[in-house]
Amino acid sequence: MTAERFLALVAAYGADRRRWPEDERAAAEAFAAAHPDTARPALDEADAIDDLLYRSPTPRVSPALRDRVLAAAASARGRAGRTGRMWIDRMTLALGAGWAAATCAGVAAGVLLTAHLAADAEADAVLYQASLFGVDDTELLG
Repeated sequence: MTAERFLALVAAYGADRRRWPEDERAAAEAFAAAHPDTARPALDEADAIDDLLYRSPTPRVSPALRDRVLAAAASARGRAGRTGRMWIDRMTLALGAGWAAATCAGVAAGVLLTAHLAADAEADAVLYQASLFGVDDTELLG
C-alpha cells in the first residue's frame, strides 16, 4: 500500500475502516500502523468531516413537493419525447450521408485513375511491341 493509495482511500471512504473496501482494508490498516505520521492527520481530518456529516440534519421533503417534481418530470418527458433528440438524429443522418458521399467519391476516383493508368500502360506495351519488329529510326537515318 502506497501513501497515495492510503490517502485516496481515506478521502473516498472516510475514517471509518468498516467502509473501506474489504480487499484493501488489511493493507490500509497495516500502512496506518507503520506510518502514523502520514496516516494520523489524514484520519483525523476524515473523522472531523464524518462527524460533521453525521451531525448535519437530514433534509425532509414533503410528499406534496415530491409529487409535484415527479409530475413535472413526467410531463417534461412527454413533451420532449422524440422531439428533443430530433436534431441529433438529423445531424447523424447528415454526417452519415457525408461519409457515404466521400466514400463514393473515393471509389469513383480510384476506378477512373486506375482505368487511365491501365490505358497508359497498354499504350506503352503496344508501342514497345511495335518497335521490336519495326525499322528503327537509327537504321534509316544512320
